[in-house]
Amino acid sequence: MDIALDPTLDCANAVVMAAFCKTALGYVDQPPPAPSKTRAEWLASFGEPEGPEADGAWLRSPDGTGPRLSILRVPEPKTAKNRLHIDIRVPGHRTDVERGARARAGADRLRAAGATALDTADGHHVVMADPEGNEFCVGPGPRP
Repeated sequence: MDIALDPTLDCANAVVMAAFCKTALGYVDQPPPAPSKTRAEWLASFGEPEGPEADGAWLRSPDGTGPRLSILRVPEPKTAKNRLHIDIRVPGHRTDVERGARARAGADRLRAAGATALDTADGHHVVMADPEGNEFCVGPGPRP
């Protein structure tokens, strides 16, 4: 059985969220499934009405090994804390001091991309919110 976990992120602005996720995760645009040449052609094959490109984005890791991410524009606003959040792991930690510094550097990079720092929970990871308020954590990868 070939099962994959591909999260979908609902949002108000798919263009902004796709740009943020590309920066945060290093992801790239996911090409439409063959034989479709464009995403609009692929959606039309399901009888979906053509919509603007801003209605959604589909991303993947550059080497295709990570989970794909769908970003879909929805009319409803976010109203509560996430029940599921993403942890963005910053690699290369050796000591607790280095772990904290790497997490803060990762948080600074994401802040420049539109995120907001909410809390530095335990000194070695940072709780943040993406441009639409979805919570995520930036922290150390596994200890080497």
